Amino acid sequence: MKRRNFFKVSAATSLGTLALSSTRQKANDPVRRKEDGVMHVGCQHGGTSKENLEFWARHGVFHVDAGSPKMIEGVGWDLDDSLAMQEACNKYGIKVEAYHLPLSSAGIDGVATPNIMLGKSPERDREIEMIQQMIQVAAKSDVHMLLYNTIILPILRTGRTIDPTRGNASYSTWNYEEAVKQGLDKEKTIAGDVSIDELYERITYFLDRVLPVAEEYNVKLGNHIADPPAPVGYGGITRWNSPEVFAGIKRFAQLYDSPSHGFNLCLGSTAEGLKDPKTEIIPIIKWVGKRNQIFNIHLRNIKGGWNNFQEVYPDNGDMDFLEIVRALRDVGYTGMLMPDHIPRHEDPASGLQGHAFAFGYIKGLLHAVYAEV
Repeated sequence: MKRRNFFKVSAATSLGTLALSSTRQKANDPVRRKEDGVMHVGCQHGGTSKENLEFWARHGVFHVDAGSPKMIEGVGWDLDDSLAMQEACNKYGIKVEAYHLPLSSAGIDGVATPNIMLGKSPERDREIEMIQQMIQVAAKSDVHMLLYNTIILPILRTGRTIDPTRGNASYSTWNYEEAVKQGLDKEKTIAGDVSIDELYERITYFLDRVLPVAEEYNVKLGNHIADPPAPVGYGGITRWNSPEVFAGIKRFAQLYDSPSHGFNLCLGSTAEGLKDPKTEIIPIIKWVGKRNQIFNIHLRNIKGGWNNFQEVYPDNGDMDFLEIVRALRDVGYTGMLMPDHIPRHEDPASGLQGHAFAFGYIKGLLHAVYAEV
């Protein structure tokens, strides 16, 4: 049973939308424009500096998650800074499609709103008021998607794996047996032990209060699943998408019947909870996509699966990204496809090189799947 159907309220008047002053000609676009209803390459790294904006534009990336505006302590986001970020991007024909709320993959450590997932009142109520203000600032800046995490434990990894067949690239690696051997599973956060029911209480307490505001301002809230899905009680926490990742996705998806409630669907993190990612990922995409709850895609490939994987390049993992992008096309997804957790190597420019490779690879995939229809 769905928790509730939200009463629709009329959208509040914004300060006015910003016109996209594109410097590109439509005929020169390597992939059709978003206005034509297709997917497009995106990015979430680097911010809106001149250097980064030029890097995106050089590689044909014209839709981005720009991070977040400056924080006003105790209030929320700075509207003027948000408008300035849009203006800076518009000069290069780049559209800010999303921001990140201060509920991150770092868990509760080092974020501006830790008490939301700690379930600590009245502190979390004040933090929720700040999130409500951020939703309004985003909408007034013509940003209608906010991405977030509802986790306590941060990203879990046990080391890196060198691949000599790919120029000694270094892959971020998770091995549960190694974590247990090192005693990492016994390390707890300040949250202590948190059951799955307690975790969902904290999630719904938060969403009960922010989804009505998101609906009012026509803003989508996309949740990123915990990375990685882990055994029950790992570090004292049972993640909301564990131990059965598809069951967790279904439970979260069906909490609310709201156009603002959905996923920043990280295919890498989802695959990390599967025994056979190549075959099991497609039914998940189809199920979530048919519900119109895919708001953003992190296109990250892995080798391995549940409890043992490496994060690799988009072309050498176990998932078939051509098949995946076809599935996304067929469910009507028209948002961003973002590179994520790119492999590293010793070259100081490895991060830029990895992203450039991934951008081109994604553009090639888009050419292929749209040439079929």
